[in-house]
Amino acid sequence: MKVKNGPPWDPEASPTFWINHASRLLMRHFEQRLRPLGFGMAYLPVVGALEEQGPLLQKQLAEHAHVEQPTMAALLTRMERDGLVKREPHPGDKRASQVSISEKARARLPQAREQLTHVAEQATAGFSDRERATLLALLRRVVSNLDPAVED
Repeated sequence: MKVKNGPPWDPEASPTFWINHASRLLMRHFEQRLRPLGFGMAYLPVVGALEEQGPLLQKQLAEHAHVEQPTMAALLTRMERDGLVKREPHPGDKRASQVSISEKARARLPQAREQLTHVAEQATAGFSDRERATLLALLRRVVSNLDPAVED
């Protein structure tokens, strides 16, 4: 592809190409490691929030995970089916449900975190501590450039 009045576009010469490629590979590896434990990457913000904060409303979980309510509703339906969360009537609002983490999810969460750590270590194998810190700082700046609401 040739850009008018400029050099041909070479996506592999752009850091964004490699950021995207690395992200896709990381997600594939994370999912492969989590699947045998009954988890998916989308489940982790939910179980993490429930583990840390206790029972929450669907609305609170959607805000925490930065997703829309319908997306969270579908996710919670799958998680409930998989035995990772429980829904119970909210004591103060008959129309709402409180969501809590199941014992199954609580028991498997340490293994899931261990698998995520393994993949993260694999991804940065051979990096010095200084290189890891530099990479982290640069990626945070990329995110901050694209989403000013995220603090650098």
